[in-house]
Amino acid sequence: MKYENASDVLPEELLKEIQKYAAGKLLYIPSGDDKKAWGETSGYRNKLKRRNLMICNKYAHGMTVSELADEYFLSLDSIKKIIYSKKKDKNLTYTPTLMSAVQYANVGMFEEWIQCYLLFTRKDTPILHDLMKEDPIYFGVVKFPLRLIQSDGMNIGGNHVDESNFNAAALPPLIIKYEEGKFYSIVQKELFAALKQRKINAYPTIIVLKGNADYKIFMKHYGKILFFVDRV
Repeated sequence: MKYENASDVLPEELLKEIQKYAAGKLLYIPSGDDKKAWGETSGYRNKLKRRNLMICNKYAHGMTVSELADEYFLSLDSIKKIIYSKKKDKNLTYTPTLMSAVQYANVGMFEEWIQCYLLFTRKDTPILHDLMKEDPIYFGVVKFPLRLIQSDGMNIGGNHVDESNFNAAALPPLIIKYEEGKFYSIVQKELFAALKQRKINAYPTIIVLKGNADYKIFMKHYGKILFFVDRV
């Protein structure tokens, strides 16, 4: 480390004040930047948190320790430590509800909630693979006008909706896709139909955007007029 003469760096008044306490001594003056925890700068710590969350969710929905070890290339002991850790975030336990989706959204984990929803609740592995291949961008959870959503041939069933006990908070948000200026309902056919039948104007929605080009167009036309759902 290169040393500097304090008289060349510090104002005279400050130098005289320091000399009262440490005249003739070598001092180390910290940069003042907040010290970051291990892994924060590279993002590795965040990746581990996301991975461990998915491991816990998959275990809670029926995958065995052995299956998880094979999928994530970890030892059985490592998987067990992750599953039984006391540091787990209890607020991020997956459920197929709007409340759970909002909790994930508030910490920037749209992708993890959607993966859990498609894998555990709908069993729609092909659709999940298609979404992941496109490296999508997620926007939401926002109140979205249902009149803008088109239903197309990609709908393949969805949540059963009990009309006699309709409770939006107990239902998931809609997952819709924005592509070339249009919004498509790509899953949740029955839920979408039930909402339309009840003449609901707007409903909490996660919007899946295919890439940066669509994202820019979407933000230009809709980014500032949609209201985020940050609590239920």
